[in-house]
Amino acid sequence: MLAPEQVWGKLCNRDAMKRLAGIISLSNAYITKNISNKSIYSQCIFVTTHLHMNRIDRLLGMITLLQSKKYVAAEKIACKFDISIRTVYRDVKALGELGIPVSFEPMKGYFVVQGYFLPPVSFSTEEANAMLLMETLVYGFADKSIQTHYSSALNKIKAVLRSSQKEKLEILNNNIKIQMPACQVLNFDYLSILQNAITAKNILELDYKNNNDTVSKREVEPIGLIFYAFNWHVISWCHTRNDYRDFRVSRILKLRNTDTPFKKPSHIELSEYMKKIPVNY
Repeated sequence: MLAPEQVWGKLCNRDAMKRLAGIISLSNAYITKNISNKSIYSQCIFVTTHLHMNRIDRLLGMITLLQSKKYVAAEKIACKFDISIRTVYRDVKALGELGIPVSFEPMKGYFVVQGYFLPPVSFSTEEANAMLLMETLVYGFADKSIQTHYSSALNKIKAVLRSSQKEKLEILNNNIKIQMPACQVLNFDYLSILQNAITAKNILELDYKNNNDTVSKREVEPIGLIFYAFNWHVISWCHTRNDYRDFRVSRILKLRNTDTPFKKPSHIELSEYMKKIPVNY
């Protein structure tokens, strides 16, 4: 496994790495020149090197955080890495000096300029194990479309793992199982379509069978998905009823994304609708 400074050297240009190494060298050179006591000298060399390497780890973490979200507020970065806002400003400036295009938008936060990408540095064994466990849950609580996409994503993650980690995952994969009753198996593939419609704010057309087995055609504006009572439900503004309705996904017979934008100018927050659900989800 590469040390943090080796990883940083591979990810950034050579000049940037030289600048980081220079900072450590200058600090250590000052200590060598001005401190004669060998015990104190050794401790100071260790402390300064350790502090600088901690900063490199933090900068790597900041890059990963910024790439995982569209915008990240300075306060969130400070909270994540347990540093002050002023330190956040200094670190963002350092990233810019290292050639990483971090920009800022008022009222939203920092972001990495579109088109710039660094792959994840590495995954710990615990992180890889957690993702493998989630695959088991995905196969128990998600539909076929999500299962397919998750497996594809996990395979890409496995491809960058070390050989020893891959071997451990194979062992773990054979020793984690989930047993779901037949009535809970989700034999549909609508969740991906629903997710895309929610994020794009597109109107959906669906054929829906209610609990009285009555089938109707609906045109809806989906605002979110909720999993409760062992079923997925898509909460939507129904054009037929002119109100919000709770559609159980397993009762959808046919689904089509019209690619037509929402007609209603605004919607309630999903968390507000959840207060109306008559079950302890």
